[in-house]
Amino acid sequence: MTPDSKKLFNVLILGISFMFIFTAFQTCGNIAQTVITNLNSTDFHGSGYTSMSIIYGVFSASNLISPSVVALVGPQLSMFISGIFYSLYIAVFIQPSTWTFYTASVFIGIAAAVLWTAQGNCLTINSDENTIGRNSGVFWALLQSSLFFGNLYIYFAWQGKTYISESDRRTVFIALTVISLVGTVLFFLIRKQEDTKAPGEEDSTNEIPGDSSSARYKLMRAVDAFKRSIKLSFTKEILLLSVTTAYTGLELTFFSGVYGTCIGAVNRFGTEEKSLIGLSGIFIGVGEILGGGIFGLLSKKSRFGRNPIVMLGIIVHFIAFYLIFVNMPSNAPVAPMEGTDDSAYMIPSKEVAMFCSFLLGLGDSCFNTQLLSILGFLYSEDSAPAFAIFKFVQSICAAVAYFYSNYFLLQWQLLIMVIVGFFGTITFFAVEWKAAALLARGSDYSSI
Repeated sequence: MTPDSKKLFNVLILGISFMFIFTAFQTCGNIAQTVITNLNSTDFHGSGYTSMSIIYGVFSASNLISPSVVALVGPQLSMFISGIFYSLYIAVFIQPSTWTFYTASVFIGIAAAVLWTAQGNCLTINSDENTIGRNSGVFWALLQSSLFFGNLYIYFAWQGKTYISESDRRTVFIALTVISLVGTVLFFLIRKQEDTKAPGEEDSTNEIPGDSSSARYKLMRAVDAFKRSIKLSFTKEILLLSVTTAYTGLELTFFSGVYGTCIGAVNRFGTEEKSLIGLSGIFIGVGEILGGGIFGLLSKKSRFGRNPIVMLGIIVHFIAFYLIFVNMPSNAPVAPMEGTDDSAYMIPSKEVAMFCSFLLGLGDSCFNTQLLSILGFLYSEDSAPAFAIFKFVQSICAAVAYFYSNYFLLQWQLLIMVIVGFFGTITFFAVEWKAAALLARGSDYSSI
């Protein structure tokens, strides 16, 4: 196997592993609030929104140390251990209690920071300036395939159900736990790279276990990774990209948790309201996969860089937000277990709701594939700290969004995303123009 084919193989395994883990986790997040609403008549008194707020809050704080963890144990082992904690969180729903639910939320927040920092590190190690765009698109398409399978099951299994029974819940979450564990084990198929991009950053696997100088070197590298993270946080490019990243955190919260809850709360959808949550996730996945695949394939052929794709993303999202505003009742995100009989500016339409799901997924893929690409290009020598900062900002904004989702009506949540998305697009443009200028001086920009 040639070095290039070996790197592509690693990217494919990385994407497939994440596909399995997030088939479980994203399906869990999509149905969590609906399931918990049915549990709150028992001794369980938790909130899916609060859990996600805890996860992303801890996630954001843990990104301060995640580069050091990845530098210390390597990206492969970091992803495996993190995957175990994802599986444990999902398993909590088999027989949930309030304290285990919130405790697991804390631990998965830590695991998520390490997982995504290691993912960015692994993606960068297996890419160069000619392949980072393609590999980002391939990874994103595989990752978002996860939205298909679990949600497809939810759509058919929950067809016609207005109440989720204990048997329904256990069957779903046992299956999701097993799927998550399969993805975790697959990380061991990733083949170690013999050459590294940053000396001392990705070559921990070549060191002799138990050697004192090796252990001391690992510790020094971990400390150095932390220092680089702090230093990078205050660079102009990172500060500008942080606005774009903040927007991806807000809209991630909306499409992965809030929107499905809104659909499940609309009584005018009839007996299909719960199964439509799964169908919505499928359409989000179609948009994500289509966007990731197209932008990955076209990345080497584009002469205009990343800006047109980000512009497409914000336009698509603005259209989706407007349609959601006129289609969904304003109190849908905070409706009680009985749902809501209210209407917005039109009679709620299932077709419009599913079309909006597709647009949300397509727009999200526009932003995330281009952020992965530009970070991998600008910070190829500092990939772990750069991706940790990216996830720090994204997760803290997601935590804030999940918190206010408990209280804000739909129109205010949409307005916040419109404002942040507008400014995030402008700041991305500024960084991309600088990246284009760097490439114009050093290499062929069309190869990105």
